[in-house]
Amino acid sequence: MLGSPLTAKEVHMGHSRALAVLPCLAIFASQGPGEDRLENSPRHHEWVEVDRGGGRTLHAFVAYPESKEKAGAVLVIHENKGLTDWVRAVADQVAEAGLIAIAPDLLSGTGPGGGRTDAFASNDAATKALYGLEASQVSADLDAAARWVLERPACDGKLSVVGFCWGGSRTFEYATQRRGLKAAFVFYGSAPTDEAALAKIECPVYGFYGESDARINATLPATVEAMKTLGKTFEPVTYPGAGHGFLRAGEAAGASEANKAAMQEAWARLRKLLAS
Repeated sequence: MLGSPLTAKEVHMGHSRALAVLPCLAIFASQGPGEDRLENSPRHHEWVEVDRGGGRTLHAFVAYPESKEKAGAVLVIHENKGLTDWVRAVADQVAEAGLIAIAPDLLSGTGPGGGRTDAFASNDAATKALYGLEASQVSADLDAAARWVLERPACDGKLSVVGFCWGGSRTFEYATQRRGLKAAFVFYGSAPTDEAALAKIECPVYGFYGESDARINATLPATVEAMKTLGKTFEPVTYPGAGHGFLRAGEAAGASEANKAAMQEAWARLRKLLAS
Protein backbone atom coordinates (compact mmCIF):
# COMPACT_ATOMS: atom_id res chain seq x y z
CA MET A 1 0.00 0.00 0.00
CA LEU A 2 1.43 3.40 -0.96
CA GLY A 3 0.98 6.85 0.47
CA SER A 4 1.39 8.57 -2.92
CA PRO A 5 1.69 7.55 -6.57
CA LEU A 6 5.12 6.29 -7.58
CA THR A 7 6.84 7.42 -10.71
CA ALA A 8 8.00 4.84 -13.20
CA LYS A 9 11.60 5.67 -12.25
CA GLU A 10 10.92 4.88 -8.59
CA VAL A 11 9.27 1.59 -9.47
CA HIS A 12 12.17 0.70 -11.77
CA MET A 13 14.64 1.31 -8.95
CA GLY A 14 12.62 -0.77 -6.53
CA HIS A 15 12.10 -3.69 -8.90
CA SER A 16 15.20 -3.67 -11.08
CA ARG A 17 16.41 -7.00 -9.78
CA ALA A 18 13.04 -8.63 -10.38
CA LEU A 19 12.86 -7.27 -13.91
CA ALA A 20 16.42 -8.35 -14.60
CA VAL A 21 15.40 -11.98 -14.25
CA LEU A 22 12.64 -11.46 -16.80
CA PRO A 23 14.50 -9.98 -19.77
CA CYS A 24 12.41 -11.75 -22.36
CA LEU A 25 9.20 -10.28 -20.90
CA ALA A 26 10.61 -6.76 -20.94
CA ILE A 27 11.82 -7.15 -24.51
CA PHE A 28 8.45 -8.40 -25.71
CA ALA A 29 6.59 -5.71 -23.81
CA SER A 30 8.54 -3.09 -25.73
CA GLN A 31 6.87 -4.24 -28.92
CA GLY A 32 3.34 -3.50 -27.76
CA PRO A 33 0.17 -5.41 -28.75
CA GLY A 34 -0.29 -4.18 -32.35
CA GLU A 35 -3.41 -5.16 -34.24
CA ASP A 36 -1.36 -7.37 -36.57
CA ARG A 37 -0.94 -9.71 -33.60
CA LEU A 38 -4.43 -11.02 -34.29
CA GLU A 39 -3.40 -12.36 -37.68
CA ASN A 40 -0.05 -13.76 -36.56
CA SER A 41 -0.85 -15.13 -33.11
CA PRO A 42 -0.44 -18.89 -32.63
CA ARG A 43 -2.94 -18.83 -29.77
CA HIS A 44 -6.56 -19.98 -30.01
CA HIS A 45 -9.06 -17.13 -30.41
CA GLU A 46 -12.80 -17.38 -30.54
CA TRP A 47 -15.94 -15.28 -30.46
CA VAL A 48 -18.54 -16.54 -28.01
CA GLU A 49 -22.15 -15.65 -27.28
CA VAL A 50 -22.89 -15.47 -23.58
CA ASP A 51 -26.50 -15.84 -22.49
CA ARG A 52 -26.73 -13.14 -19.88
CA GLY A 53 -30.35 -13.84 -19.09
CA GLY A 54 -33.40 -11.68 -19.64
CA GLY A 55 -33.16 -12.25 -23.37
CA ARG A 56 -29.81 -10.46 -23.67
CA THR A 57 -26.90 -12.03 -25.57
CA LEU A 58 -23.41 -10.74 -24.86
CA HIS A 59 -20.71 -11.15 -27.50
CA ALA A 60 -17.17 -11.67 -26.20
CA PHE A 61 -13.72 -12.32 -27.63
CA VAL A 62 -11.66 -15.00 -25.89
CA ALA A 63 -7.94 -15.73 -26.17
CA TYR A 64 -6.42 -18.87 -24.67
CA PRO A 65 -2.80 -19.35 -23.59
CA GLU A 66 -0.67 -22.20 -24.85
CA SER A 67 -0.43 -24.17 -21.60
CA LYS A 68 -0.58 -27.74 -20.42
CA GLU A 69 -1.96 -26.63 -17.05
CA LYS A 70 -5.16 -24.87 -16.07
CA ALA A 71 -4.80 -21.09 -16.11
CA GLY A 72 -6.25 -18.08 -14.35
CA ALA A 73 -8.57 -15.75 -16.22
CA VAL A 74 -8.51 -12.01 -16.89
CA LEU A 75 -11.62 -9.98 -17.66
CA VAL A 76 -10.58 -7.27 -20.15
CA ILE A 77 -12.77 -4.14 -20.11
CA HIS A 78 -12.51 -2.05 -23.24
CA GLU A 79 -12.10 1.69 -23.73
CA ASN A 80 -14.92 4.08 -24.57
CA LYS A 81 -14.43 3.17 -28.25
CA GLY A 82 -15.88 -0.27 -27.60
CA LEU A 83 -14.32 -3.64 -28.37
CA THR A 84 -11.83 -2.69 -31.08
CA ASP A 85 -9.10 -4.78 -32.69
CA TRP A 86 -6.62 -3.06 -30.38
CA VAL A 87 -8.43 -4.35 -27.31
CA ARG A 88 -8.61 -7.83 -28.81
CA ALA A 89 -4.85 -7.63 -29.39
CA VAL A 90 -4.44 -6.73 -25.72
CA ALA A 91 -6.40 -9.88 -24.86
CA ASP A 92 -4.01 -11.89 -27.02
CA GLN A 93 -1.03 -10.48 -25.17
CA VAL A 94 -2.65 -11.36 -21.84
CA ALA A 95 -3.04 -14.90 -23.18
CA GLU A 96 0.61 -14.91 -24.20
CA ALA A 97 1.40 -14.08 -20.58
CA GLY A 98 -0.27 -17.38 -19.65
CA LEU A 99 -3.85 -16.46 -18.76
CA ILE A 100 -7.24 -16.89 -20.40
CA ALA A 101 -8.48 -13.47 -21.52
CA ILE A 102 -12.14 -12.65 -22.10
CA ALA A 103 -13.05 -9.27 -23.54
CA PRO A 104 -16.83 -8.71 -23.59
CA ASP A 105 -18.29 -6.28 -26.11
CA LEU A 106 -20.42 -4.14 -23.82
CA LEU A 107 -22.04 -2.57 -26.89
CA SER A 108 -23.55 -5.93 -27.86
CA GLY A 109 -27.01 -5.38 -29.28
CA THR A 110 -26.80 -1.59 -29.27
CA GLY A 111 -25.22 -1.06 -32.69
CA PRO A 112 -27.12 -0.46 -35.93
CA GLY A 113 -29.26 -3.47 -36.74
CA GLY A 114 -28.72 -4.82 -33.23
CA GLY A 115 -24.99 -5.27 -33.87
CA ARG A 116 -21.97 -4.79 -31.63
CA THR A 117 -19.03 -2.36 -31.74
CA ASP A 118 -18.05 -3.10 -35.34
CA ALA A 119 -21.55 -2.14 -36.52
CA PHE A 120 -21.06 1.52 -35.65
CA ALA A 121 -20.03 3.89 -38.44
CA SER A 122 -17.34 5.59 -36.32
CA ASN A 123 -15.54 5.57 -32.99
CA ASP A 124 -17.50 8.68 -32.01
CA ALA A 125 -20.80 6.90 -32.62
CA ALA A 126 -19.66 3.93 -30.51
CA THR A 127 -18.49 6.25 -27.72
CA LYS A 128 -21.82 8.09 -27.66
CA ALA A 129 -23.69 4.80 -27.39
CA LEU A 130 -21.39 3.54 -24.65
CA TYR A 131 -22.04 6.52 -22.42
CA GLY A 132 -25.74 5.84 -22.79
CA LEU A 133 -25.50 2.38 -21.21
CA GLU A 134 -27.12 1.77 -17.84
CA ALA A 135 -24.61 1.02 -15.07
CA SER A 136 -26.68 -1.99 -14.01
CA GLN A 137 -26.45 -3.46 -17.51
CA VAL A 138 -22.67 -3.02 -17.60
CA SER A 139 -22.28 -4.72 -14.22
CA ALA A 140 -24.53 -7.61 -15.23
CA ASP A 141 -22.63 -8.03 -18.50
CA LEU A 142 -19.30 -8.15 -16.68
CA ASP A 143 -20.66 -10.72 -14.23
CA ALA A 144 -21.92 -12.85 -17.11
CA ALA A 145 -18.54 -12.76 -18.86
CA ALA A 146 -16.78 -13.59 -15.60
CA ARG A 147 -19.11 -16.49 -14.93
CA TRP A 148 -18.64 -17.85 -18.44
CA VAL A 149 -14.85 -17.85 -18.31
CA LEU A 150 -14.67 -19.25 -14.77
CA GLU A 151 -16.76 -22.20 -15.93
CA ARG A 152 -14.28 -23.17 -18.66
CA PRO A 153 -12.56 -26.51 -17.96
CA ALA A 154 -9.19 -24.86 -18.71
CA CYS A 155 -9.70 -22.19 -16.03
CA ASP A 156 -8.29 -22.65 -12.53
CA GLY A 157 -11.04 -20.59 -10.92
CA LYS A 158 -9.03 -17.40 -10.34
CA LEU A 159 -10.11 -14.10 -11.91
CA SER A 160 -8.43 -10.72 -12.33
CA VAL A 161 -9.71 -7.67 -14.20
CA VAL A 162 -7.99 -5.05 -16.35
CA GLY A 163 -9.45 -2.02 -18.09
CA PHE A 164 -8.46 1.05 -20.05
CA CYS A 165 -9.79 4.63 -20.01
CA TRP A 166 -13.58 4.22 -19.48
CA GLY A 167 -12.79 0.57 -18.85
CA GLY A 168 -10.20 1.56 -16.26
CA SER A 169 -12.85 3.36 -14.25
CA ARG A 170 -15.17 0.38 -14.65
CA THR A 171 -12.35 -1.88 -13.43
CA PHE A 172 -11.99 0.09 -10.19
CA GLU A 173 -15.76 0.06 -9.81
CA TYR A 174 -15.98 -3.67 -10.51
CA ALA A 175 -13.41 -4.34 -7.78
CA THR A 176 -15.90 -2.83 -5.31
CA GLN A 177 -18.62 -5.21 -6.51
CA ARG A 178 -16.98 -8.53 -7.28
CA ARG A 179 -15.97 -10.83 -4.47
CA GLY A 180 -12.92 -13.06 -4.83
CA LEU A 181 -10.97 -11.10 -7.45
CA LYS A 182 -7.26 -11.83 -7.47
CA ALA A 183 -6.25 -8.35 -8.67
CA ALA A 184 -7.52 -5.27 -10.51
CA PHE A 185 -5.36 -3.37 -13.02
CA VAL A 186 -6.58 0.17 -13.70
CA PHE A 187 -5.19 2.00 -16.73
CA TYR A 188 -5.82 5.75 -16.52
CA GLY A 189 -9.22 5.38 -14.92
CA SER A 190 -10.72 7.13 -11.89
CA ALA A 191 -11.96 5.45 -8.72
CA PRO A 192 -15.42 5.57 -7.14
CA THR A 193 -15.66 8.47 -4.71
CA ASP A 194 -17.85 6.58 -2.24
CA GLU A 195 -15.65 5.27 0.57
CA ALA A 196 -18.35 2.76 1.51
CA ALA A 197 -17.90 1.23 -1.94
CA LEU A 198 -14.10 1.28 -1.71
CA ALA A 199 -14.35 -0.49 1.64
CA LYS A 200 -15.75 -3.53 -0.17
CA ILE A 201 -12.62 -4.07 -2.26
CA GLU A 202 -10.93 -7.37 -1.40
CA CYS A 203 -8.08 -7.46 -3.92
CA PRO A 204 -4.99 -5.33 -4.58
CA VAL A 205 -5.53 -2.55 -7.11
CA TYR A 206 -2.65 -1.53 -9.38
CA GLY A 207 -2.86 1.80 -11.20
CA PHE A 208 -1.16 2.98 -14.41
CA TYR A 209 -1.28 6.73 -15.10
CA GLY A 210 0.25 9.25 -17.49
CA GLU A 211 1.79 12.37 -15.98
CA SER A 212 0.13 14.63 -18.57
CA ASP A 213 -3.40 13.58 -17.69
CA ALA A 214 -4.67 16.09 -15.13
CA ARG A 215 -8.31 15.10 -15.65
CA ILE A 216 -7.63 11.71 -14.09
CA ASN A 217 -4.61 12.52 -11.94
CA ALA A 218 -6.44 15.26 -10.07
CA THR A 219 -8.54 12.50 -8.50
CA LEU A 220 -5.58 10.39 -7.39
CA PRO A 221 -4.65 12.06 -4.05
CA ALA A 222 -8.15 11.52 -2.67
CA THR A 223 -8.16 7.91 -3.88
CA VAL A 224 -4.75 7.22 -2.37
CA GLU A 225 -5.82 8.70 0.97
CA ALA A 226 -9.14 6.86 1.03
CA MET A 227 -7.57 3.50 0.19
CA LYS A 228 -4.87 4.05 2.81
CA THR A 229 -7.44 4.94 5.47
CA LEU A 230 -9.44 1.83 4.62
CA GLY A 231 -6.37 -0.41 4.76
CA LYS A 232 -6.67 -1.37 1.09
CA THR A 233 -3.78 -2.06 -1.27
CA PHE A 234 -3.55 0.56 -4.01
CA GLU A 235 -0.30 0.87 -5.94
CA PRO A 236 -0.45 3.64 -8.56
CA VAL A 237 2.46 4.40 -10.88
CA THR A 238 2.69 7.62 -12.90
CA TYR A 239 4.75 7.58 -16.10
CA PRO A 240 6.68 10.81 -16.77
CA GLY A 241 5.44 12.91 -19.69
CA ALA A 242 2.90 10.31 -20.83
CA GLY A 243 -0.63 11.30 -21.75
CA HIS A 244 -4.00 9.68 -21.31
CA GLY A 245 -4.31 6.45 -23.28
CA PHE A 246 -0.55 5.97 -23.54
CA LEU A 247 -0.80 2.19 -23.87
CA ARG A 248 -2.48 2.60 -27.24
CA ALA A 249 -0.85 5.91 -28.19
CA GLY A 250 2.62 4.58 -27.46
CA GLU A 251 2.50 2.12 -30.34
CA ALA A 252 1.07 4.51 -32.92
CA ALA A 253 3.13 5.89 -35.77
CA GLY A 254 4.73 9.13 -34.62
CA ALA A 255 4.20 8.37 -30.93
CA SER A 256 6.00 10.65 -28.49
CA GLU A 257 9.03 9.25 -26.72
CA ALA A 258 7.21 9.66 -23.39
CA ASN A 259 4.23 7.62 -24.55
CA LYS A 260 6.46 4.93 -26.08
CA ALA A 261 8.48 4.64 -22.87
CA ALA A 262 5.32 4.51 -20.75
CA MET A 263 3.83 1.80 -22.97
CA GLN A 264 6.96 -0.33 -22.68
CA GLU A 265 7.31 0.08 -18.92
CA ALA A 266 3.61 -0.43 -18.25
CA TRP A 267 3.52 -3.66 -20.25
CA ALA A 268 6.60 -4.92 -18.41
CA ARG A 269 4.95 -4.12 -15.08
CA LEU A 270 1.61 -5.68 -16.04
CA ARG A 271 3.21 -8.88 -17.30
CA LYS A 272 5.28 -9.17 -14.12
CA LEU A 273 2.18 -8.68 -11.95
CA LEU A 274 0.19 -11.19 -14.00
CA ALA A 275 2.99 -13.71 -13.62
CA SER A 276 2.91 -13.29 -9.84
